Amino acid sequence: MKKIAILTFVALSFLSCKETSKEDQKAVLSESNGKLNNVSIIIDDNLWNGEIGDSIRKKFAAPVDGLPQEEPLFTLNQYPTKVFEGFVRKSRNIIIVKKDKEAGFASNVDKFAKPQNVFFISGTDTEDVLNVLEEKSSEIIKNIKSSEIIENQIRMKKSLVSDAQVQKKFGVSLQIGFGYKYDMVKDNFIWLRKEFTSGYNSILIYAVPISTVEKDNNVIANITAMRDEIGKANIHGTLPNTWMITEAAYAPYLFDVNVAGRKTYLTKGTWELKNDFMAGPFVNYAIKDTKNNRYLILEGFTYNPSKSKRDLVFELEAIIQSVKFLK
Repeated sequence: MKKIAILTFVALSFLSCKETSKEDQKAVLSESNGKLNNVSIIIDDNLWNGEIGDSIRKKFAAPVDGLPQEEPLFTLNQYPTKVFEGFVRKSRNIIIVKKDKEAGFASNVDKFAKPQNVFFISGTDTEDVLNVLEEKSSEIIKNIKSSEIIENQIRMKKSLVSDAQVQKKFGVSLQIGFGYKYDMVKDNFIWLRKEFTSGYNSILIYAVPISTVEKDNNVIANITAMRDEIGKANIHGTLPNTWMITEAAYAPYLFDVNVAGRKTYLTKGTWELKNDFMAGPFVNYAIKDTKNNRYLILEGFTYNPSKSKRDLVFELEAIIQSVKFLK
C-alpha cells in the first residue's frame, strides 16, 4: 500500500478558487443545510461510476444494523466537482474525492458553513484513492454520526418536553423532543410515546440490579430476557394475550459503547408483539451506574410499517444519548 499523506490546510489543492483567511471565513460563515444523515459526495462522474464510487457506496451507504428492512447508513448525494458551489458548499457533511499528485486525507470543521464536516480524499490513481477510503472511512463515519447526533439534539432543544418525572424517579436528565407524551408512569418504569400519521416512536426508562445484566457472561441473552420480562409486564397490544418481545428469528447486535461517561451495552434488534403481527426496530442502552448499584435502561423502539425507520431510530438515539446523571 502506498503511503498516505496527511494534507494540511495550506496544501489542499481540491478547490480552484482562492481561499479566504480563517478570520474572514469566520466572519462570513453561514448556516449549513441538509437533512439529517445526508452526505454530499463531491466527485466527478467518471470516478463515481467506477470502482471508487462502488467503494464509497459500499462503505457510506451500508445497511444500518438492527433495522427490519435494508436502509442506508447515510443518504448520499453526488455532485461533480464543477458544481461545487452555492447550496452544495453549505452542506453539513461533505466528502471531496479526486485524483491528484499524491495520496492524501484531510478533514476540516466549519470550512464553508457552520456546523459542517468536510473530508478530502485524494490519490494518484484508483488504487491510491481506494486505499485512503479503506483506511479512513471508519473515522469519517464515526465523526459524521457523532455530529449528526449533536445536530439532532440541537434541533430538539427548540421545543423540549419536561423531563421532571424522569429526574424525580431516576436521577437523570433527558432532552425529550417535541411531541412525546408520558404514556405510562410507574415507580420504576416510564413509557414516553410520540404518535404520527403512520406509527409512533417510544422511549422506555427503567432500572435493574447490576446482576440482571452481569449474572453470567451471556450479556446479550440477559438483556433479551430482561426486555421480554419488561415487555410482558408493561407493553401490551390491543388484542388479548399480546405483549412485546425480542424477535426470536434474528439475533440482536451487541456493542460496547460509552454514554454519559459510563460503560454501556448497546443492543440493536427487532421487537415484535407475541401472538400478533406488529413489529419494528429497537435500540436498548444498558448504562452501568455503579454508584447506585444498577443498570439504567434507556430503550427506544419504533413502529412505522412499510416506511423508512432509520431517522426515527436515530431520533431515539439522540434523545437517549442526551442523558446526564444528576446524582
